Amino acid sequence: MEESSRRNSSRKGEKDPYCVIHKLPSGDTPYVRAKHAQLVEKDPEVAIVLFWKAINAGDRVDSALKDMAVVMKQIDRTEEAIEAIKSFRSLCSKHAQESLDNVLIDLYKKCGRIDEQIDLLKQKLRLIYQGEAFNGKPTKTARSHGKKFQVSIKQETSRILGNLGWAYMQKSKYMAAEVVYKKAQMIDPDPNKACNLALCLIKQARNVEAHSILSEVLEGKIPGSEDCKAQNRAQELMLYIEPRWLPPPTKEKKTTITTGFDLEDDFIDGLEKLLKEWTPIRTKRLPIFEEISSYRNKVAC
Repeated sequence: MEESSRRNSSRKGEKDPYCVIHKLPSGDTPYVRAKHAQLVEKDPEVAIVLFWKAINAGDRVDSALKDMAVVMKQIDRTEEAIEAIKSFRSLCSKHAQESLDNVLIDLYKKCGRIDEQIDLLKQKLRLIYQGEAFNGKPTKTARSHGKKFQVSIKQETSRILGNLGWAYMQKSKYMAAEVVYKKAQMIDPDPNKACNLALCLIKQARNVEAHSILSEVLEGKIPGSEDCKAQNRAQELMLYIEPRWLPPPTKEKKTTITTGFDLEDDFIDGLEKLLKEWTPIRTKRLPIFEEISSYRNKVAC
């Protein structure tokens, strides 16, 4: 009876209170039933079957594919989710591709496919400096925990660079991660990336430099440093390096660190050189990406 009432309500074009409460789309289609199984019944296996039906029926394919991949990730069917996105993203609109890339990056991260994660992050950076991200707009609407908010190109660039730095750290490429995190902090500083940058320096036995960055977090000099998690992490890293205190690294030591870069490290090294040529010229795109665009043939992407 309740289901019949909801269907009648949706036919009249009214907002169904039940759907509003549970944040469900209205109607009685495979996608709507999949969302009901996911959010109300809390049955991910049934939800996945219904999401497949929605995709095959052409019912809100953009949302169905993305939501199905998220549910698969939650129940450790990550590899299957990756293959689903790769196989069926061609059915989705151009507008949905960026969101699918974000889901794919999370899936690569969870199952340890770091090289593929790095490649996709670089691809997203290329879209930004070519002016193709956000469908050419300066901001986009994002959603987190049911709330909508605006994200700027500047914030998105810093976020992607932060993810790229994390990926390089998983590959023990700390010099590459260091350069990426420094560029991210120049664009949109935050304490989490500052702590990651400090960790990169610690891994290279550059504890004096790490101490300086952690001090900025603990003294509240970086936006968001008042956050308890940021303070706790900075304190933990500080306690780690203090017993291992070393003098500032010599020039010879720095030279040793930077040798042996592979192709991916050359990409990071190229970005570091571009930072030195940062210009104050204001354009529609960030200055750094104007520089990257003109030099992109020299950078190993």
